Amino acid sequence: MDTTSRPPQDPSAPPPPAGASDGVRFALGTLTVLPVPCTRWDRAAARRGMECAPLAGLVVGGCAAAAGAVALFLGLSPLSAAVVTVAVPAVLTRALHLDGLADVADGLGSGKPAEGALAVMKRSDIGPFGVVTLLLVLLAQVAAVAELYAGGLAHGAVAVAVAAVTARTALTLASREGVPAARPEGLGAAVAGAVPVRSAVAVCAAVVLAAACAGAWEGPYRAVSYAAAVVLALSAAELLLSRCRRRLGGVTGDVFGALAETSLTTALVVLALG
Repeated sequence: MDTTSRPPQDPSAPPPPAGASDGVRFALGTLTVLPVPCTRWDRAAARRGMECAPLAGLVVGGCAAAAGAVALFLGLSPLSAAVVTVAVPAVLTRALHLDGLADVADGLGSGKPAEGALAVMKRSDIGPFGVVTLLLVLLAQVAAVAELYAGGLAHGAVAVAVAAVTARTALTLASREGVPAARPEGLGAAVAGAVPVRSAVAVCAAVVLAAACAGAWEGPYRAVSYAAAVVLALSAAELLLSRCRRRLGGVTGDVFGALAETSLTTALVVLALG
């Protein structure tokens, strides 16, 4: 037994800086259902975690692409494989992003002021705006992925992975300094304003470059189209974020889910058109 006396710790002292492992654990522990323990829950870990959010997207997108590949190898049609692919991210996130999308659609569609809209979003049921939005978004995702698989397994798999990474990059942008939380509790409050603007921009630039490299194996046109898909998807998420800030006063966990699904769907549709 160690009886060496230790100086008492100052409870008011700032927590130690968060490292890369803390960020990865935070990202995977909060953005997926994977059994990765989130060992730290403070602002330093939140910053690193949201900076590492695209890595969580890479894991989710890789799993989705792998499931689609297995479905195609088993002889399923591109449409059936697309359904399998779209289902995987829902499973790996407990459908929380889709639930957030539906709640935000109900809140914004209610026409109520911020307090009333937030109350609508907090309800456990889904209203008509949420149902219609979920239906259209899921149909768009399935149709886009089916079109991508029709162009070849490798093409579809890379596109799915890029779209999933882009979806989580939108969360990094939404966590930047200057974006307030709409509620004092929840994931939105934990990560709102945690990421310095320069870091958020650097992460976005890295993802755009990585997307271009991912498409370059199909030629320079694909490299440009992949980069453009990321930029357009993040722009769509920014438009929704701006709307939520005006109507709700800031971000919530539901808003983060809606941003992820919006950017994911936009990226898939743009890549399918390309």
